[in-house]
Amino acid sequence: MRHLQMITSVLIALLFVNEAYSQTQIARQARADKFALTNATIYTVTNGVIENGTIVINNGVIEAVGSNVTIPSDALVIDYDGREIYPGMIDSGTQLGLVEIGSIAEAQDNREFGDIKPQMEALTAVNPNSVSIPVTRVSGVTTVITAPSGGVLPGIAATINLFGYTTDQMFAGSKGLVINFPNSGRRWRQSKEEAEKARERALKTLNETWDKAEVYAKVLASEDSRYYPEMDAIARVINGELKAYIEVNAAKDILSAIDWVQEKELRDVVFTGVSEGWRVAEEIAESGIPVITGPILSVPTRQSDSYDAAYKNPGIMQQAGIKVALRTNDSENSRNLPYNAGFAASYGMGREEALKAITINAAEIMGLENEIGSIEVGKKANLFIATGDPFETSTQILDVFIDGYQIPMTSRQTELYDEFLNRVPGLNLNPVTTDQ
Repeated sequence: MRHLQMITSVLIALLFVNEAYSQTQIARQARADKFALTNATIYTVTNGVIENGTIVINNGVIEAVGSNVTIPSDALVIDYDGREIYPGMIDSGTQLGLVEIGSIAEAQDNREFGDIKPQMEALTAVNPNSVSIPVTRVSGVTTVITAPSGGVLPGIAATINLFGYTTDQMFAGSKGLVINFPNSGRRWRQSKEEAEKARERALKTLNETWDKAEVYAKVLASEDSRYYPEMDAIARVINGELKAYIEVNAAKDILSAIDWVQEKELRDVVFTGVSEGWRVAEEIAESGIPVITGPILSVPTRQSDSYDAAYKNPGIMQQAGIKVALRTNDSENSRNLPYNAGFAASYGMGREEALKAITINAAEIMGLENEIGSIEVGKKANLFIATGDPFETSTQILDVFIDGYQIPMTSRQTELYDEFLNRVPGLNLNPVTTDQ
């Protein structure tokens, strides 16, 4: 009898747990509706600031924006009482969705074996259920580039929106081949001569591979040509069908990369990293190559540099006439993107340009300026509502919209906060009984 009572108690408990779980899942569903976001200060980025403005969202798209907008009768009206609305922030370099736990190899899917694997697609490896994604988006970051790593040609990066059950739903429409340009930096206990030889070997490998791809591109239309995945990926860059993200940081290497790009006559190129861009800003500006730089919250590349060299780097390049976007280059802390931008703003870039660097500049570099990056009629409703300046740590993000969906403001961190805020001291979750 006692055993029957125990089984009954367990079944009842499981029913309660299942009901609670179901209710939690329902509460966490993103809401799709026709929305009218009213009584807000709207930072459009491209068309100034609108006081006491309204945004109408319909079918995932911004249908109207302004201070004298007629609110549709069937819209769900949300009054934000003077709070601020910004375009969703864009982190232009992460490994979000590819790395879950850095210390566990099985939880990483950001790289494959070998130096040359340009055909590898980061998008296919993204985990839409990554714990880091909700943590990132509730901070106002709605879109990221997620990129593979390792080797000279690690694969193809993809731009994703941080909402969706599948990678197809998350894909924002832009991809780029990642090229780790041979660098002159020395590794631990490596002499200057050894470092230079390693750089020459890597450059030789890159050039030989590229030469093969150029031949492949020329015969690609031939009926006798065979499909060669590695060469096909590079051929798409050569033909201008795919952009190239060239990771390069040291000033010497940046100049070499500019020469290499011009020699290869590449059309759609972006330099990433560019930590010493401030040293050769005029040369980069003259080349016309846009830049994705970061992390800004970093240390100087050389001991002789000023402590704030990394903070000033974006501003110096922007003032030289370079189109600059920012990245965290992180796998789990992309939520810190606004603070990277805040440092760039404080150290010479200015708030307006720093905001552009994580919105419209990033969208333009990716070729998505007609979709995201600003609050304009016809663009996707990727935006967030904040209590103040998003670059300030005291600012709270109240709401986030991605593709017109109102995203639940929950994450693993909010769950832990709620759990431990309401914990019962001394509670024994597994009480020991003496009943036989």
